[in-house]
This record gives sequence, structure tokens and C-alpha cells, in this order.
Amino acid sequence: MRKLLALLILLVASAASAAPLRLATTTSTENSGLLGYLLPAFEQRFGITVEVVAVGSGQALKLAENGDADVVLSHAPALEEASLAQGFGVNRREVMYNDFVLVGPPADPAKLRGGRDIAVALRAVAAAQAPFLSRGDESGTHQKEKELWQAAAVTPAGPWYRRAGVGMGQLLQMADEQGAYTLTDRGTFLSRPQTGDLVILIEGDPPLRNPYAVLATNPARHRGAQYLAAMQFIAWLTAPEGQARIASFAVAGRQLFFPTAVP
Repeated sequence: MRKLLALLILLVASAASAAPLRLATTTSTENSGLLGYLLPAFEQRFGITVEVVAVGSGQALKLAENGDADVVLSHAPALEEASLAQGFGVNRREVMYNDFVLVGPPADPAKLRGGRDIAVALRAVAAAQAPFLSRGDESGTHQKEKELWQAAAVTPAGPWYRRAGVGMGQLLQMADEQGAYTLTDRGTFLSRPQTGDLVILIEGDPPLRNPYAVLATNPARHRGAQYLAAMQFIAWLTAPEGQARIASFAVAGRQLFFPTAVP
């Protein structure tokens, strides 16, 4: 068994020396600083260079579908399951979770402050026709936002509801400039430069939980995929070492991600 493991590690190292492992991931893992904390430990231990493309989860999965990524780390469960069903992704593993929060201007025109029910809050925003900015880009955050509007029995439409089609960091800046509400992952919100006035207004409601998973590109679909290196990354990320490192990542002394692969 030890000889087989040594051979596997050697094969992975050989594959990695030819090309970097292409990781397509959601912007929240990059913007929060998590990847900058995780990847050096993985690269140093296994001698595998990781090349990161940070986009929305939908785009990340599309990169894998097209053979332009070897492994995907995302937070869009429905899209991930579709990738598996269509044979583009394989070996999906749950990794961690964080949470979404609803943020907005201190003036709070929809009077959300003090509430804890995200459905009630979204109905209040729609009733007040208060400005709301949406990612509008089929990212994991956009998918979650659409689920929350549906659960609130609201179809957002009209001048007050604006689709920006930008990443989370830029969207927060726009929301701050326009005095608008928006949905964001907590990590990106807390990690951004503290130059704006946006405040967290709704948090802690169970529907705001935000799970992340990792999956490899199917080598049967794309022969050039770095499958062995992808599986080494998945194994490390979901093993005690990677999970402990996820748990130890903090911003301003606050843990942002909570591992789920290892109890």
C-alpha cells in the first residue's frame, strides 16, 4: 500500500511539473483571502503549482465543462449536481460552509434592521421599492438570491431592482455608492477595504447558509485534464490537514469558513 501511495504521489508530481493545476473557483474564496491562505501549504507539500481563475460559480463550472479547468471549488449545489449528471464533473466532495448576509445603507429605507427572517426582509425591500443590486451573473450568490426571492414569493422587477453583472467586490462598491441593498457572502464583505457605509442588516437565518464543494473535471471528457493533481487537491482539502487550515482562517479574529468534510 505504501509503495502504491508513493507511486501515486510520484505520478502526480510528474504531471504537475508539466503544467499547473487549473483551479476555477468562486470569487468569494479569492476575495476573502482564503485561497491565499490555503494554497501555499498545498503547493509546498506536494510540489504542485495552482493557477487560480476566480469567477462566479456558474462560470467556474463552465470552464471545467469546456476543459479549461482541472478542478472546481464552488458554492452552487444545483449547478454542481447538473455538472455531475451531464458527465462534466466527477468526485464531488463537500468542503465547508459560510453564510450570506443582507447588507444595505445605514438609513435602511425598507426598515430591515432588527429582523432575522430573510423572506420578510426581501418582501419589505420590494414593498418599499428600495434599490436592490443583484449580481445577475449566474454565480453561486446569484443562484442563492434567486432561491431567496422565490421563497419570499416575490418576483423582483422594476427600476428598483438592478442586475449589475459584476463580481462581489465590485457589486459591494456599487451598492455603497448607490445606497442599495444587496446579498453578499460574509467573508467578502468583512475582507473588503472598510471605506464604505454598508452595514449588515439581516443575518443568521438558516436559509442564508452557504455550502461549498469541490469536484474534478472528468478526464473521460477532457484527456488534457490534470486529473491526478486534481484528486490530490481534493484529497488534501477534505482531509484533516486541509480542513484544519480552513478552520484556522480568520479575518479580524473571526472565523469565516467552517469545514464539513471531517467532523
